[in-house]
Amino acid sequence: MPVLALLAACGAGFLWGTGALVVNLLVAQHGFTPENISFWRFAIGSVVLLGIFGKNIHWRLVQPVLGRLTIAGIAMAGYVLCWFLGIERMGAAVPTLIALCLPPVLVTMVAVVRGQEIIDRQLFSVLVAAIIGTILIVFQHGEANTAAGFKNVVIGIAFSLVSAFLYAGFSMTSGRLSKVLGAGQSTTCLTVIATLVMAIFGLFRPLSWPVAVPPQAWFLYLGVVTAALALLAFSWGAAKLSPTTLTVATLLEPLTAVVLSAFILGAQMSHLQLLGGGLLMLSIWVLGKRASTVDS
Repeated sequence: MPVLALLAACGAGFLWGTGALVVNLLVAQHGFTPENISFWRFAIGSVVLLGIFGKNIHWRLVQPVLGRLTIAGIAMAGYVLCWFLGIERMGAAVPTLIALCLPPVLVTMVAVVRGQEIIDRQLFSVLVAAIIGTILIVFQHGEANTAAGFKNVVIGIAFSLVSAFLYAGFSMTSGRLSKVLGAGQSTTCLTVIATLVMAIFGLFRPLSWPVAVPPQAWFLYLGVVTAALALLAFSWGAAKLSPTTLTVATLLEPLTAVVLSAFILGAQMSHLQLLGGGLLMLSIWVLGKRASTVDS
C-alpha cells in the first residue's frame, strides 16, 4: 500500500509538471494573469469534485475539522499564489528552488520533532540527493531575472519563502484530514475553500473566462487534471506516506516540466539536468524500497 501511495504522490507531481507548461503558455501567449489562472483552475476542480463526491460528504465529520480545513485550504491557495508572485518579481529559477526544495527539509524537521520520522543515514542521503537533483534540474531550466533590482529580489524571495512554508504546512495537514474524511471528501472541501480564497482577488483584478477555444481547453485541463485529479491523488498519498516521502515524491513536478519541454518544445536537456533527474528518481526509488520494508 505505501508503494501505491508513493506512486499516487509521484502522479500528482507529474500532473502538476504538465500544468506548469500550460500555465506558461497561457501567460506568455494569451496574457492571462496567474491569479486568473489559479482561480479558474480551482473553480473547475471544485465543480468536478463536488459532482463526484459532493453527495457523499458527511457534514457531521466535517464540522469538527472545519477550522483545520479552512486553514489548509487557505494554505493551498496561498502557496500557489505566492510562488507565482515570486516568479513575477525575479524569474522562475530562484522562487522555484525555494518553493520546492525547502518544504521537504521543513516537514522532515517537524516530523522528527514529533516522532513521526526517524532520521538515519539513508533518509538523510535520500533527502540531500533529491534536493541536489532538483537544484540541477531547475537552475538549468529556469532563467533568473538578473535585472530585477534589489527591491524586487527581496520581495520575490519573501514570497517564495512564504510559499515554501505554506506548502510544507499544507503537506503535513492534508494527510491527517484525508484520514478523517477520506481523500475524496477532504480534497473537495479543500478545493472549494481555495476557490473562495482566490475569488477574493476578483475584487482587485477582473477574473475573466477566455473566449477562444484553445485557452478554454487549457483552462479545463488545468481544472480537471491538475486540480481535481492531481489533488485527489496527492490527498490519497498523503494519508499513507510520511511527510518527507510525500514532499520528495512531488519534486517530480520540475523534472516533468523539463522532460516535456524537451519532447514537445524541442528544448535541450543538459548533462546536469540528466544527472539531476537521475538523482531525483533514485531518491524516490529508495523511498519506495524503504516504505515497502517498513510496511512488511
